[in-house]
Amino acid sequence: MAISVATFFLNPEAPGTLQAQIQQMIAEGILSGRFHRGEKLPSSRRMAAHLGVSRITVTLAYTELLANDYLVSRGRSGYFVSANAPVPPAYAPPVRSTDRVDWNSAIARRFTGGDTPSKPQNWQDFRYPFVYGQTDPALFDHANWRLCALRALGQKDFTPLTTDYYDQDDPLLIEFIARHTLPRRGITARPEEILITLGAQNALWISAQMLLDPTRRAAIEDPCYHALRDILGHTGCRLTPLAVDRDGLQPDAVPTDTQVIFTTPSHQSPTTATLPRHRRRALLARAAAIDALIVEDDYEFELSFLDAPLPALKSMDGDGRVIYVGSFSKSLFPGLRLGYLVGSEPFIREARALRAQMLRHPPGHIQRTASYFLSLGHYDAQMRRMAEALHRRRGAMEAAINANGLTIAGQGVHGGSAFWMRAPDHVDTADLAADLARQGVLIEPGHSFFRREDRPRHYYRLAYSSIPESRIAPGIALVARAVAARC
Repeated sequence: MAISVATFFLNPEAPGTLQAQIQQMIAEGILSGRFHRGEKLPSSRRMAAHLGVSRITVTLAYTELLANDYLVSRGRSGYFVSANAPVPPAYAPPVRSTDRVDWNSAIARRFTGGDTPSKPQNWQDFRYPFVYGQTDPALFDHANWRLCALRALGQKDFTPLTTDYYDQDDPLLIEFIARHTLPRRGITARPEEILITLGAQNALWISAQMLLDPTRRAAIEDPCYHALRDILGHTGCRLTPLAVDRDGLQPDAVPTDTQVIFTTPSHQSPTTATLPRHRRRALLARAAAIDALIVEDDYEFELSFLDAPLPALKSMDGDGRVIYVGSFSKSLFPGLRLGYLVGSEPFIREARALRAQMLRHPPGHIQRTASYFLSLGHYDAQMRRMAEALHRRRGAMEAAINANGLTIAGQGVHGGSAFWMRAPDHVDTADLAADLARQGVLIEPGHSFFRREDRPRHYYRLAYSSIPESRIAPGIALVARAVAARC
């Protein structure tokens, strides 16, 4: 019996090569039980004509399935489903029993109910996505990342690909961070003082778990990175929000009984304020005076395209009280989830032990791919391209904002990827965002970044990293029109 060629079709939006898609279609048909042993596949010529692809593409897909024993070739008769092809399991799910567990009492600690804003998964379908923290495919060097990933899969890299490092990390990645990345921030660190994490958020979580408990006090910026606020809340610590002005955190406002200070001095999240050099020195002096530690999230320092970034707090630290958090997730792509912690060896030793209890270490293949991408110069080349593109987009954004009479509440003096905006006091930007989304415009309401109970609701963030330059002006015009309609 022959399988009809009409059974097969290609999805133009599906990931992967055409060859891989054809191979997947046939394998899924066999595994699902739709295609039976001994059934004949359409000829490569007929399949190619039906799908609108080259014959060699179909032949290569058939050959791969032949090698994996999904198909057999019978002389000039064609390709057939192999007698040794996997048999779909005969599985009938049991009747679901009644759930009699009282989960309200069974769950000892809750992690839902935070105020972390959500971004639509289909944000790329919106015409005007002023959405923060997503990758613009036009700016990412996919070709060289792919080559680095293939190299990391090679025979010479079999050990880092397959070895369980237990609590250690890829030595090539650690070496690059120590010899290239950190010196650019004025930081000197030995391998024993560096830990790879699953992004900056994971680094902040590890730091909070180690340094805080219900008896200790932490100081955070207000507004601040909302995920950090939730992380600290779960430690049960006493939390002090410190108002941020146009220059960031105010060191004199840190309470004397504070044990840990969390700050984003390069580009404050979300206001984009940069902590000036004199405040950096004052913050270090304040921390020394009250014997507090500082966790420095060096957020977006790579995107300082307007001027050279100021030295990291860690580089100015003379007594080891600054714990440094870095990340490649924002500069490469957020799905990478690769960051790092830098601190004194006793701290990193305990952080390594805590990480090992959760996940041992980030996947070796990802670490090795990143190390190749960094060490071969692809990362620096991409950052130059991103800086040029973001510089142009920032200029277009600022011009459109000024032309439409919108109010900028904060803009990074060194660069960055977003503007912190202020609407008239009576405008609720959560409602504004909902209305704009129906018009194809995505903005980020600002209330979730604030800690205090009477948090303002008229702030919002406009990012320019994920929107083409040509769409910025018409998108800003729609935002201005929606704001004006509420005045």
